[in-house]
Amino acid sequence: MTYLLLTGGRVVNSTGSTNADVLVHAGRIEAIGNLTDLPIVDVERVDCTGRLLLPGGVDVHTHLDSPMMGTTTSDDFASGTRAAACGGTTTLVDFAMQGAGQTLLQSLETHRQKAKGKAVIDYSFHMCVTDLYEGATDEFPEIVSSGVTSFKVFMAYRGTLMLHDGALFDVLRTSSAAGGQVCVHAENGDVIDRLAADLVAAGRTGPGSHEISRPPSTEVEAVRRAIQIARMADSPLYFVHLSTEGAVEAVAEARANDWAIAGETCTHYLTLDRSLYDAPGFDAAKVVLTPPLRTEEHRDALWRGLRAGTLGVVSSDHCPFCLEEKRRLGEHDFRAIPNGGPGVEHRFIVMYAEGVRKGRISLEKFVDLTATAPARQFGLSPAKGAIVQGADADIVVLDPEGSTTISAETQNQRMDYTPYEGWKLPGLIENVYARGELVSESGKYVGAEGRGRFLERSAL
Repeated sequence: MTYLLLTGGRVVNSTGSTNADVLVHAGRIEAIGNLTDLPIVDVERVDCTGRLLLPGGVDVHTHLDSPMMGTTTSDDFASGTRAAACGGTTTLVDFAMQGAGQTLLQSLETHRQKAKGKAVIDYSFHMCVTDLYEGATDEFPEIVSSGVTSFKVFMAYRGTLMLHDGALFDVLRTSSAAGGQVCVHAENGDVIDRLAADLVAAGRTGPGSHEISRPPSTEVEAVRRAIQIARMADSPLYFVHLSTEGAVEAVAEARANDWAIAGETCTHYLTLDRSLYDAPGFDAAKVVLTPPLRTEEHRDALWRGLRAGTLGVVSSDHCPFCLEEKRRLGEHDFRAIPNGGPGVEHRFIVMYAEGVRKGRISLEKFVDLTATAPARQFGLSPAKGAIVQGADADIVVLDPEGSTTISAETQNQRMDYTPYEGWKLPGLIENVYARGELVSESGKYVGAEGRGRFLERSAL
């Protein structure tokens, strides 16, 4: 069919919602309104009565086919993007890790080849900088001109990923001059290493010690320090995966001063509790994430930060390692457990259920956090993140009267567990369209393989 017409649904954008039909042609949204009587012959009509028509999710924090902590994440670009599509995410921005002994440009090309011909949804990259060798910053303008306009640095994991403060300053000022922005993993890595060493010396080697070694203050201190370094560099700054009340407060203070500071949190920090670290045996390793899960007061602060606009994005930080792989590497020392967990498939429905249906955020705010704001923050709008004329036809058809039960057995993520095992949530994602093509139906991928396109983003 030349045209696709979604009829009778409720179109929801970050700015409001309305009952309307959506006409799609050549992968883009052609028109929105009362279109049922349009004299079009070559059209596929889909009845969406009683359904929500939502912009396809934009997840700006994933780690696919990524080498990390002695292993590689379990989802590659084929399996990871299929899972994303089935979960309502139609665009992602993945982290291209700098390879050992590789230049930034070499590492970026390596990651491009991993995605090429495998990704089934549209994608872009952030460039991770873990070794600021001589001449590294000279490559920034070429990286930005290639469409990769964001960089990432780590303030933790000394000896593998971490940059010292002077290198962070160099990355910030060089990125800003090239028209890019910097994403920061903010934890005080040196203090964490000392606390972890003390725990191991005391015989506390199990996965639950991961949380103890990373108290909230290690994040808050690093956030405040990074803000000041960004001010010295006269550079914008974006914080990934914030988890604490103190971090929200620090970002709020900076934004109140009109400083170019932005931040995200993740689905798991909004919905899961640190009590999971008390699980018997090795099960706590399922939630060995960085930063770790926090207590209720921190979760409440994150929700307040989202409602107030202090935090503008909810990402998945999909960094999947199977439990058996975590056990193989870190059964006898929690420091060796690969840090990360799954999330790209369930971010959308968990946020809808826990945010909208529990009254924490409006439906429009949900759309903003999961699609519109991340697209805007990382140069993907107006093509992505909204159901508007001329945008890519990335549309999620959600039945608010349906329900979703999450389990490892039925998920598309290449994982042997999910932290949401057994959760029954209100809302059901029925169909997902990416550039007008039906890619997911009833939780199963039905689109073509390798159909995803690399998205070049413009400089700030």
